Amino acid sequence: MISSLLGELQQKEDNFLVIAVGGVGLRVAVPKILAERLNVGETVFLHTHLIVRENDLSLYGFESAEDRKLFTTLLGVDGVGPKVALSVLSTLTIDAIQRAIFNDEPELLSRVPGVGKKTAQKMALYLKDRLKPDDALSRVASMSDADSEVLAALTALGYSVVEAQSAIQSISKDAPQDVEERLRLALQNLG
Repeated sequence: MISSLLGELQQKEDNFLVIAVGGVGLRVAVPKILAERLNVGETVFLHTHLIVRENDLSLYGFESAEDRKLFTTLLGVDGVGPKVALSVLSTLTIDAIQRAIFNDEPELLSRVPGVGKKTAQKMALYLKDRLKPDDALSRVASMSDADSEVLAALTALGYSVVEAQSAIQSISKDAPQDVEERLRLALQNLG
């Protein structure tokens, strides 16, 4: 199994990279967020997962071992294949996924392209026992009810979950906890 890659980024597509390793260009599917951040010509290190099928070898790459572990865990959910698992990681941060799971908000997962309400509920149920709370999660799970409402409002307005989370995180720590005020501040950060 190919566990990691280190090489020069030769080409970028939406969710794919071509990485030159030892004179061979390897096509690697990656989360869209990662593909957007990388530039052709730079050296790239990826944690990878190889999926072998009867007529296909597919290589999936991730920035961290935690992302790769979440990807492989998502593959265990009934009805979730590599494309949907990659779509989840392209749309949501690990923090957002953990928050959705541990705050019983599977509707966040259903906002991922290719994930319906039933699949989101299956994911939430499956991941609840497999994801372990850690320091990052305690920070995420402690998101106030006001911020949860602001997140829901921003996503209802058409912002992605990642954009909404970034806007919420950039709100000053001493800002009022009033939902309307926090929403106004988040919208300012987005504007």
